[in-house]
Amino acid sequence: MSAMIKELPKEERPRERLLKYGANVLSNEELLALIIKSGSKRKSVKDIAQDLLRSYENVQDIRNITYEQLIHREGIGDSKACSILAAIELGERLHQPVILEKKRINQAELVFEYYKSYFSKTSQEHFYCIYVDSQKRFIKESLLFVGTLNQSLVHPREIFKEAYLVDASGIICVHNHPSGVVTPSREDIHLTNRLKEIGLLLGIPILDHVIIGRDSYYSFFEDDRL
Repeated sequence: MSAMIKELPKEERPRERLLKYGANVLSNEELLALIIKSGSKRKSVKDIAQDLLRSYENVQDIRNITYEQLIHREGIGDSKACSILAAIELGERLHQPVILEKKRINQAELVFEYYKSYFSKTSQEHFYCIYVDSQKRFIKESLLFVGTLNQSLVHPREIFKEAYLVDASGIICVHNHPSGVVTPSREDIHLTNRLKEIGLLLGIPILDHVIIGRDSYYSFFEDDRL
């Protein structure tokens, strides 16, 4: 078994090396060990980091790991799994080409660029609502539903309740098609029409419904359906 980190000379420990030389000089194993923080009774934190990295051909592949996969690994429990997933997600967000906060969301392409990398990692449909002010500036995004999109699961009351809570003037709906095909289904069309009618009655219009695939998107607004 490799040495525990506390048994290493102080100048060879990841934390001390980071403080002295900067994070960029640390190996993938050292960075992961700092995120995991501690080992278990049978394994050092270095061993746990090594085992996880060796499970993948490239370190980039770890971005797709799930909570369930992590907690079934020796030495990784709930806390460590959450720390790893949080670090991965933060890294993804730092590299997002578009940040919606403080932007006027007046193009479906902005929505596509923001969500495409996230949706590329999931095999389920996710339904988001982006709430905007009267100038179409971002207020908040909310993940409201996960699973097959249909009218029985997507409840308008949840969509518009959130709009009232944040004092939104408009809503942009977003969901993905894991198949990659962005053509709206019959359910997509029925749902959009239903939400459009309710939005007009409540004075909080549905400004767009964007369907995102692997490399393309469909916009109900751009197709003159809203």
